[in-house]
Amino acid sequence: MIALKKIRDLDIVSGASNTRPLHLSAASGLVCLDAIMYVVADDELHLGAFPTGDCRPGHLIRICEGALPDAKAERKRRKPDFEALTLIPPNKELPHGALLAVGSGSRPNRRAGVRADLDEHGFVSGECRKVDLSLLLDPLEQEFPETNIEGAVVVGQELRLFQRGNKRHTDNAIIRYPLEPVLDAVISGRGNPIAPSSIARLDLGSIQGVPYCFTDATALPNGDMIFSAVAEDTEDAYRDGACLGAAIGIIDDSGRLLSVDQLERPYKVEGIHARLVGDRVDLLLVTDADNPDIPSTLFSATIHR
Repeated sequence: MIALKKIRDLDIVSGASNTRPLHLSAASGLVCLDAIMYVVADDELHLGAFPTGDCRPGHLIRICEGALPDAKAERKRRKPDFEALTLIPPNKELPHGALLAVGSGSRPNRRAGVRADLDEHGFVSGECRKVDLSLLLDPLEQEFPETNIEGAVVVGQELRLFQRGNKRHTDNAIIRYPLEPVLDAVISGRGNPIAPSSIARLDLGSIQGVPYCFTDATALPNGDMIFSAVAEDTEDAYRDGACLGAAIGIIDDSGRLLSVDQLERPYKVEGIHARLVGDRVDLLLVTDADNPDIPSTLFSATIHR
């Protein structure tokens, strides 16, 4: 089993409103740069930014206009449900790269993304831009009974999205797209539907009859993908359920599942970052407790390839 070490709760200096708690409670995606760690939460219109060198409270960066209601059911219905956060590497139009937040696609209002450009120090610079990701997500209705994107990584000249299954529809899949047309759409804000270049379904195993399903992923320099997965006792992409177990796994660049190892405790891990040190992989993980009163937590762990 994989041991976890708690680093901090994801406290913030001020909430999105006077009635919101002073922490993120539904962390769902993670990108770590040298001086700053970015966390997207699936029930916010803001990005959390936290220092990497200490445990000072972080701050919020608005990525969408408007406001969400405080009542849990109505907030859940109206939220854009950003479930993945990935780094777009520098290119001609984005000289210092950008962050891309990706909606789950599980409802029509959850098929948007947000592009946040970075400056030379890795800090979000300028106004964040909404991106229409229905170009990618609408075609998936022909492939899956319920679209539910939980992870996104850029590897070489590909964008890879991670489809999360559930008890009823167990499809976990890696969906690959050619990066160039995706970037054209992300940068221009428009484009035509983009078909996947491939879709690979994977069985991640199960615990107590509940399948492990993707919750996030990140990539190593050689293209191998490190993913988090949980066994959540729910039969659809909308309702939450009890988390019976959590795991970290490795998939090679070709899509072959190499390993799945259970975490020592069933934390609902929803964001992952990995750094390769020799044959050791150092991980950072953030959690979602499905309770607005409970802060998301940052953990560290180590696995070996």
